[in-house]
Amino acid sequence: MDIIVNEELKAYIDPLTPDEHDALERSLLAEGCRDALVLWGNVLVDGHNRYGICSRHGIPFQTVQNTRFQSMEDVHLWMIEQHLGRRSVSDFQRGVLALRKRAIVEARRRAEQEQLRRESEGEAALSTAEAEADADSPPWEPAPKLSRADIAREAKLSASQVTLIEKISAHAAQEVIEAVKAGEISLSAAAVVASLPEEEQRAAAQGGRSELKEAAKRVRESRRKPRAAAEPMADANDATQPTSMQTTLDEGEVETLRQRVASLTAENQALRMELDALRARLNASEP
Repeated sequence: MDIIVNEELKAYIDPLTPDEHDALERSLLAEGCRDALVLWGNVLVDGHNRYGICSRHGIPFQTVQNTRFQSMEDVHLWMIEQHLGRRSVSDFQRGVLALRKRAIVEARRRAEQEQLRRESEGEAALSTAEAEADADSPPWEPAPKLSRADIAREAKLSASQVTLIEKISAHAAQEVIEAVKAGEISLSAAAVVASLPEEEQRAAAQGGRSELKEAAKRVRESRRKPRAAAEPMADANDATQPTSMQTTLDEGEVETLRQRVASLTAENQALRMELDALRARLNASEP
């Protein structure tokens, strides 16, 4: 059988690091290829690294067909679930995979709901009697969306971590994302850096770990300054205006403040989790 390597599938999951690839190559050379490669017809689904190494060194390997796949979406979901179950996957990668799964599942639900709606409309149009019978039946409701809590459970993360990963995935420059994957910057700091213009993000990433941390620090300090400057102004207003006077905000400003509070809360929770993990490692290292 001629095995087909689909480049889109090969790139769907983050590649191994050079060290991980070297370790896999040493293992295959020493012990052979013990796990079968998973195929969908002729298309290679799981085992791209093993296939490349085995082909290069002439190492024998086995293949197995997954007969449950009906579409490329099935393949993607299977790949996501396989990698979510592996301990070597980082928190960021785990969150990205879980978000991909949510997108696929929700797209399928929308398609199924649209099909049900069309079938329901077609049946209702058959006759007046059938339409009346449909009216007596419980109303059709769309399936609920997957929440952040659902995604967090799937990825074994906290809801605040999922929020940070969503922000990084949506707004961070690729260089910042690569820094997160390499462990050069934390999720909370990367989410802060992602609020900068893309060119500033790239410049910080090129400066390495220290520059990324400094960029995150500058953004946090700039967010504190307007608050600190507003307090004296508020005191001055209190001294010159009647106490009964109240300042009103429009709906857009209120929503902006709500989003800001949610973002700060997520960052605070993520920092606390990192601090707890650091304390645990320090305690474990003590004799």
